[in-house]
Amino acid sequence: MTLPRTAADVLSRHVVFEIESIDRLYLNVYVPELQRVGQVVGFLTRHLGFEIASTALVAKRSEAFVAGLQRYAADHGVPLIDFVKGQRKDDVMHEHLARCEGSEQVLFIGRAQEKARVFRTERRRNPTTGASYPWIVTATAMVNQFYLYAVDEDFGPFFLKFSSYFPYTARLCLNGNEYAKRQATKAGIAFTALDNGFATIEDPAEVVKVQAICDGLTEPVIDALLRKWLARLPHPFTPADRAAGYRYQLSVLQAEFSLTQMLDKPVSGRIFFEQTIRENLDIGRPDQVSLIFNRQVRRNTPGVFRTRVITDTVTPSLHIDYKHCRNRVGCAARCLRAGPFPRSLPPNPVGIFRCARLSSDLRRECRSALPVMNEVVAGRADHEGLASLSGHEFHPFGAGWS
Repeated sequence: MTLPRTAADVLSRHVVFEIESIDRLYLNVYVPELQRVGQVVGFLTRHLGFEIASTALVAKRSEAFVAGLQRYAADHGVPLIDFVKGQRKDDVMHEHLARCEGSEQVLFIGRAQEKARVFRTERRRNPTTGASYPWIVTATAMVNQFYLYAVDEDFGPFFLKFSSYFPYTARLCLNGNEYAKRQATKAGIAFTALDNGFATIEDPAEVVKVQAICDGLTEPVIDALLRKWLARLPHPFTPADRAAGYRYQLSVLQAEFSLTQMLDKPVSGRIFFEQTIRENLDIGRPDQVSLIFNRQVRRNTPGVFRTRVITDTVTPSLHIDYKHCRNRVGCAARCLRAGPFPRSLPPNPVGIFRCARLSSDLRRECRSALPVMNEVVAGRADHEGLASLSGHEFHPFGAGWS
């Protein structure tokens, strides 16, 4: 048996199959026409017909929305849970998921108090007449957030989080790998599942089909998931509101993209990570961070510049921190690139990063950078070659989805 000697040997000779996909998506669910004070005033006066603009006028709407959620839970036998401080919501979800019997259902509704951006009404006085009048301002407040954890036939587990306070901003969280597994099962593709991906695909010829499924997770498909469940759940906006243009839209808050590379032997994965970690121990130094992210790092630049090698049981991982950007290589067959991202982002220097299909232009940029990225992982790219990557600009958080 011939063992690979370098990370490049592992990637070129010992990869059985690879699947690239969107991993985790955390999306804003918002009404574009209710993002500014002037828009809120217009909603209250022109649309609802109130003579004065005060957020107190939508208090009954908020109460009706919360009552609708409670009524939905009672009618469908959905548990209502108050989250306690320090409780992991995912753990609660997995407990209910283990008891789930249907293909589509709301598992439970959880309530938690969290800080949120809201519109509030202040009382102000006219300096000339002394008369008081309401004035709407933006503020932050601790408000009830309702987490609706559900299972979808096409997407698997996901959750919607609604604010109980006007303008009822929400979040949608889904997993692209769960979507791919559900669709592969529907297509009759035989595979062994990982917790978050594919461990084996029985027929190598069907890897292309699985990749096509991952590629099919596009904006319209995700938007259809939101519309489907908004139609089933209590909605804070009336049909008249939605007809007037006050409709929810989606934009990306945080995205994770995964490349699953299944290796032929466990020892190949061990060699890959030992070599990758050994060759990148200095990647967190300021001079390297400046090169990778195409940013000037000075003495007063905030942040902790470090490289951390962490062993979780027997799985090594390499962590590099720079401001709000985190790079991680972990788990022998998977490389993950997580956001939020800086505006101009070269590819991941310690792992192969291929962006999923949020747009064809973005996809082409990632493809063009891939050969150099492989060189970086293999330790063959010099500083000059790495610096050439700084010309690639990725903007995955562009226009919202309608």
